[in-house]
Amino acid sequence: MTESAPERTMALGRAEAALPADAPPGECRIVLYRSGERQREAATLAEAHAAVRADPSLGAWVSLTEPNRGQLLEAAHEFHLPRLAVEDAIVAHQRPKAETYGDVFFLVLRPATYDEDKETIRVGEVHVFGTRDVVITVRHDSSVDFERIRARLEAKPHMMGHGALGVIYAVLDRVVDDYAPVVAALQEDIDEVESAVFAGARDASQRTYRLARQIILLQRAVDPLGRVLEEIMEPLDRPERFGPNMPRPGEHHRGELREHLRDVADHVAAARDHVEGFRQLLSNIMTVESNLVDQAQNEAMKKVSSWGGILVVPTLIASIFGMNIAPQPGFHWVFNWPLVLVFMFLSSLLLYLLFRRNDWL
Repeated sequence: MTESAPERTMALGRAEAALPADAPPGECRIVLYRSGERQREAATLAEAHAAVRADPSLGAWVSLTEPNRGQLLEAAHEFHLPRLAVEDAIVAHQRPKAETYGDVFFLVLRPATYDEDKETIRVGEVHVFGTRDVVITVRHDSSVDFERIRARLEAKPHMMGHGALGVIYAVLDRVVDDYAPVVAALQEDIDEVESAVFAGARDASQRTYRLARQIILLQRAVDPLGRVLEEIMEPLDRPERFGPNMPRPGEHHRGELREHLRDVADHVAAARDHVEGFRQLLSNIMTVESNLVDQAQNEAMKKVSSWGGILVVPTLIASIFGMNIAPQPGFHWVFNWPLVLVFMFLSSLLLYLLFRRNDWL
């Protein structure tokens, strides 16, 4: 495979590739299987390629953890991976998708974890290449443990016997299952924010906006999975392109794999419903909060206006007596000042009682 012009990521705030050329090599583990049973490990990609070519009953699982560009290009060269798919894996920051390039199936998933202290979602990225005799999994971070997935599949050799589709199902199932604790944690934080809004907490607006941003990140990871599952299930009708031990149409294990994928589809639908509900709930919370702020401002304005109205009458009377003019008849009357003071007090008291009756004070 020849390296083409570099592709640029469209992820906001990111101009660099996930696999820079000068990065140190990552972990590469290669295991050979026959009929779902582990046979041995291969030391190099070339050794694995030679083994599966010499023995069609063998299948290889190449697990790359945070590889550099050279490792991925070497795997692409050995196993004839499609150039465009390899470019996507090098650049990373892709949306979840499933694509078929001739005899190669390419899958992108976005696993997610949640930091409850910072209330932020960390979205990772996993790439899977599936061919007739090899499956290559690429992990750009620590969000998914391929060894746990391997142990689970090796405990069920008939699932590993599905070839690449078996591994694809296991990776997809792990990623989707990991959305559950994220959804649960978000639900708790959204409930807290809702209570904080009605309690008038000062940081409620910032928390609400921050959670809304996190919900968008999770939605971008979850929403495309419906289409991804359709693309994965479609090749079950043409299993010859995936693995030498994959069941043919009509066999028992083919139906079992389809049932497992439908179960994953149910979990995806549930996650999508929760995420959409969270977005709507946060939108409602922000609307309610805005209304509460407006209401509080209106209440403050009513109080200010009420006290201004109470003070305006005595201020007006005092200003009349304080005008720079000659004293008028009756100005020095002995009851003049007591009556004026009583009138000022009674008028202010009347206005105060009136405003209190109308709930302005």
